[in-house]
Amino acid sequence: MGMKGKLIVSLEVKCGGHSVYDIFHTNTHHLPNISPSRIKHFEIHEGEIGKIDSVVSWKYYEDGKEMFAKIVIEAIDPLKKSITWKVIDGNLLELYNSFTVITSCEH
Repeated sequence: MGMKGKLIVSLEVKCGGHSVYDIFHTNTHHLPNISPSRIKHFEIHEGEIGKIDSVVSWKYYEDGKEMFAKIVIEAIDPLKKSITWKVIDGNLLELYNSFTVITSCEH
């Protein structure tokens, strides 16, 4: 039997939750410009930005090393300002059997 885990991170940002949600929902392609020291590249493989079942990939940096993640958007909830991504390929799956990221904003 595999071990399950959950990590919850809370960040305070200097803008409203609607702005953060907007960046991850409809302006994801701007993240390499917003945080070039963390995110190198964003690419859409299938679907459209901000649409369920779209497949996108990220090249990002972790401890100075370039990493890769290919993800599918599983769920979007505009009322909760929530987006759920599931990793389907990349470095994270070398460490974990599955990896899901859920972002949400309170304000």
